[in-house]
Amino acid sequence: MWISNQVGKQMKLKAALMLAGAVLAAQVQASGIEQFKAFVTSTHAAKGDFIQRQLKVVDGQPKLSKQTSGTFSFSRPGKFIWLYQTPYLLLQADGDKLFMYDKDLNQVTIKSLGTALSSSPAAILFGSNDLEKNFTIKDVGQKDGMDWLQATPKDKDSTFALISIGMADGVPREMDLRDTFNQTTIILLQNLEKNPALKADQFKFTVPAGADVFNPDQPKAR
Repeated sequence: MWISNQVGKQMKLKAALMLAGAVLAAQVQASGIEQFKAFVTSTHAAKGDFIQRQLKVVDGQPKLSKQTSGTFSFSRPGKFIWLYQTPYLLLQADGDKLFMYDKDLNQVTIKSLGTALSSSPAAILFGSNDLEKNFTIKDVGQKDGMDWLQATPKDKDSTFALISIGMADGVPREMDLRDTFNQTTIILLQNLEKNPALKADQFKFTVPAGADVFNPDQPKAR
């Protein structure tokens, strides 16, 4: 009886280990698209830090031309704060409008969020869950320890030609943005926290005192 019990326990342990191994293998083998879709589905809000690098081609080779950093937070759909620390530049959306505040110029530009997002990189992280409405997406394999997918805007008037997203451990770690002039911007996402507690009015924008306001979407008075 004792031997039978021991054999039964060993078989159960072996089965449990095999199941755990299968689950781990499935997680490891998840494609970039699978990871990204799971992230979008499970993440209604997030916050973190970013480093943004702009490259330019010199003698046929990409060279770093500018680097900035800052913080971000978002709540789907269409609410986000993207803050560049130096020079200070704030991009903030309240779900209806996008506000761009240049502190040095003390100037605010207001745009309709629908036209500002659509096929932009911001739509990927901050927009609705329907990524394939505005982008054609495909897996492109592994590189630098990340699983990559590419998103091509369906809107031919988009300023971006191709957006590549690197996924690791189920969260986006890097976005490479190639514009229609073949210039590349790399955004590294760091310290990303999923579904943090965010204040209800956090994304409400208040125009700074004395700032000039430009609203190109607003009809001009006759």
